[in-house]
Amino acid sequence: MRIPIIAGNWKMHKTVAEAVAFVNQVKDQLPPADQLQTALAAPTLSLVPMVQAAAGSPLKVMAENCYYQDEGAYTGETSPYALYQAGIHHVILGHSERRNYFHEDDELINKKVKAALRNGLCPIVCCDDTMARRIAADDKIHWAVNRILADLKGLNEADICNVTVAYEPSWAIGSGQSADSDQAEEGCYLIRQTINDMYGEDVANNVRILYGGSVTPANARAMMAKSDIDGVLVGTDSLDPRTFLEIVNH
Repeated sequence: MRIPIIAGNWKMHKTVAEAVAFVNQVKDQLPPADQLQTALAAPTLSLVPMVQAAAGSPLKVMAENCYYQDEGAYTGETSPYALYQAGIHHVILGHSERRNYFHEDDELINKKVKAALRNGLCPIVCCDDTMARRIAADDKIHWAVNRILADLKGLNEADICNVTVAYEPSWAIGSGQSADSDQAEEGCYLIRQTINDMYGEDVANNVRILYGGSVTPANARAMMAKSDIDGVLVGTDSLDPRTFLEIVNH
């Protein structure tokens, strides 16, 4: 059985003190990890203090990005090896904002995914579709499928078992316009079928697939009721402990 995940992505928000205060507010109000996994992805400066604050609770702390080399002359980058040694075991890779603002392509994301897995990190691999492409080409969500083929290229079955996929329509990120639950389910279903084609049914049935894109307390329940949606990746509504807990305890 796939344990659902609710993960907040803070992006470039919160000071270290604010991040630690947030953890202290929510950590004792979360469901047991064997029923629902909860996680927060935060800027690098806050990660270690958050891990320390969350110790003994169900809350997991995630990185928002990492590089594909373990060390070297890469000014400003974050080492996947250093993340793991600091107690961070999950990392978001391929978020649409990384692709759009920092021009990360599928080849780079694939390298990062392999580096994360090599260092014991579990990547949450994001793939998007754009509304413009869907309208112009009547392509539905197959763009996301192409992304998955490229981002997971060269991984074996053992690797895939440690990967979570997040379907995030780029037109819904930060826009307040979410996909409806049927659209979200369609995207997650097609991603699962793609993994089925790549690795077989048993593997596909064990990979967790999340929906991300303007998730709120009002739509989270409908999303997570769908058979192929194993959780949500929450942006804006993960910044307030009250709305985050409302989504978690839906």
